[in-house]
Amino acid sequence: MIYTTLPRNYSKPHSKEKEKVMDLGVLRDKLDGIDAQIVNLYEERMDVCKQVAEYKISTGKKVFDKVREQEKIAKVKSLTHDEFNARGVEELFEQIMSMSRKLQYQMIAQQSGQGKLPFIGLDELETKKARVVFQGAEGAYSQAAMLQYFGEEIQSFHVDTFRDAMSALDEGSADFAVLPIENSTAGIVSEIYDLLVEFENYIVGEQIIRIEHCLLGVPGAQKSDIKKVYSHPQSLMQSARFLADHPWQQISMQNNAFAARKVAEEQDKTQAAIASELAGQIYGLDVLQKGVNDSGTNSTRFIIVTNQKVFRKDAGKISICFEVPHQSGSLYHMLSHFIYNNLNMTKIESRPIEDRNWEYRFFVDFEGNLADGAVKNALRGLRDEARNMKILGNY
Repeated sequence: MIYTTLPRNYSKPHSKEKEKVMDLGVLRDKLDGIDAQIVNLYEERMDVCKQVAEYKISTGKKVFDKVREQEKIAKVKSLTHDEFNARGVEELFEQIMSMSRKLQYQMIAQQSGQGKLPFIGLDELETKKARVVFQGAEGAYSQAAMLQYFGEEIQSFHVDTFRDAMSALDEGSADFAVLPIENSTAGIVSEIYDLLVEFENYIVGEQIIRIEHCLLGVPGAQKSDIKKVYSHPQSLMQSARFLADHPWQQISMQNNAFAARKVAEEQDKTQAAIASELAGQIYGLDVLQKGVNDSGTNSTRFIIVTNQKVFRKDAGKISICFEVPHQSGSLYHMLSHFIYNNLNMTKIESRPIEDRNWEYRFFVDFEGNLADGAVKNALRGLRDEARNMKILGNY
């Protein structure tokens, strides 16, 4: 026979503890029953919403009725018995009505064919012998991105500013523009985001290139000769560790290629530029040192922009922008359209809206194609519920 010795502090469960365990089980059973009723009522409500959608399809009535929803939320809140429950019911019904709208958007798109978007899908972009504009001078990183994307069989020209490049598209003197929109260390190029809103130009492609800054000097110059270094402010910042070891005066320029051109034109051994190796080749400068930027993985993403509402049929990324009311939960409700339609959002940025203090325009990148049903549903919901939603491109 085997005897088991129990710990000295062992005691049998009290009857009250047993009762508590049993009570918890009973309470959970009650919750399960209530939840089942909630699910049944939810499905019953959604069946009615389908009938509402059919009515709106037949009459052309808009899905989103903000005044009606506010009245509805106020009514259900008044049925509660304390402030905590009132706030909870408000949040619950906001979600229920949001799901109702999404169902209606889906039905409208399916039954009325209104899911079509004013963009034309193309098998290929017409890039051969295209007129392509980039910002800066010969030797700019934008030129390098252009050559990687388009190749040599194009007609290219450069302008001084990003606005000039967008204007060239707008007036028809260029078919495409190549513009930097984001650097892996310096972040976004905010001016490009603002110009995409201002101009009716659209993104149709992107090109990512590795950035390797070089210290460039006139032929025969040595690093010991240098007293001044010219470059774009971001390039100077990205080369801060290298420059910290040298007592050179740092002078900002509008563009790296402009800096290289200035050094080449003035032929002064005491001047150097931080720019690309391509710029050195174009302006006949010697590479005094390669890779002076701090990060070896520094890259810049360039967008390819045109003035036509077109996209490649195999495109997999969409960029949009929209404004939301300056109210609690506004952005959350907009982003719920991506969640409901199972769309993967890859980036979100915000920019202040001019002349409207503390209000922002949001820029979102997400995976998808404009021909996809889920994308159409999400965009329909965003267009109805956001302010000034704009599709910036599918690429």
